Amino acid sequence: MAGADASVRTATTADAEIVGRVQAHVWQQAYDGVVPPQVHAAFAPEAFAASWRESLEAPPEGVHRLLVACAGEDVVGFAAIGPSQDPDTGQVTGEVTALGVDPRSRRQGHGSRLLNAAVDTLREAGAESVTAWCLVEHEDLRAFLTAAGMQPDGAYRDRVISPDGGTAREVRVVAVLTTGDSARA
Repeated sequence: MAGADASVRTATTADAEIVGRVQAHVWQQAYDGVVPPQVHAAFAPEAFAASWRESLEAPPEGVHRLLVACAGEDVVGFAAIGPSQDPDTGQVTGEVTALGVDPRSRRQGHGSRLLNAAVDTLREAGAESVTAWCLVEHEDLRAFLTAAGMQPDGAYRDRVISPDGGTAREVRVVAVLTTGDSARA
């Protein structure tokens, strides 16, 4: 049960290994049956950790952040944010590029805290809206984002997920961020 010791903070390079482990658990579960077995097998903690370490040591320009959810001292989730790469948004838009909570730590408020911190960070950086992409099959994630105030805007993309050109469809959800609005997302 989450208590007063639940928090969100900006990740450091020391967090790369645990974020890699959490991401591997989340991606293995999320993409099971969606991606081919050889792609699924590549969801290794070490590979994710190396990528996070590299991006934390030399972050790209702009508002790119890796946030971590903590239960006490333990990192149990993560959210990566940055400027949207979607050319059709028509305004200053931030994006939640990755969001995950270790399956053993779900339903304790960590995802909500991560999303709120991501939205706050993007809003402070001047974003007028926030987007996220989720697999069509991920109804739970889409329901979570919708409950938080994000709505599908009709955009979709087919992401290549296998060497043979296989794709998985993702839908985009969006929320308008206004400075006077009390909504979090």
